[in-house]
Amino acid sequence: MGDNQDNRKSFLETVKFDEKGLVPAIVQDHETGKVLMMAWMNLESLRMTLEKKKACYWSRSRKKLWLKGESSGNMQDVHEILIDCDGDTLILKVSQTGGACHVGYHSCFYRKVNSDLTMDICDTLMFNPEDVYGKKS
Repeated sequence: MGDNQDNRKSFLETVKFDEKGLVPAIVQDHETGKVLMMAWMNLESLRMTLEKKKACYWSRSRKKLWLKGESSGNMQDVHEILIDCDGDTLILKVSQTGGACHVGYHSCFYRKVNSDLTMDICDTLMFNPEDVYGKKS
């Protein structure tokens, strides 16, 4: 049986951010449980997610907040947030508009590894990334 003390602690007090102030968030389709992506959250992005009920992450490469779908329109409406036993990993259960993956697939986990170490695409292409983000030079 879980410790009742944990139930009285606030969620934000329970989250254990790493030395960079980040916590990993695994994102799942709230109806099917399919894993759509993994992203990083900081305290500010987590607070924004809780407030807006839209997924917001911390972009490590761009070093800024990233409201999922702000440029693509592929938003994530957050239905539920789960936290693991250690407090250092989150699961966001979302409704995904369009594809979650920036290369156009429904899930970022769109490649299956075969026994001979080749890969097959195992997901649906939802959009052409060049149409959404423009051509890369």
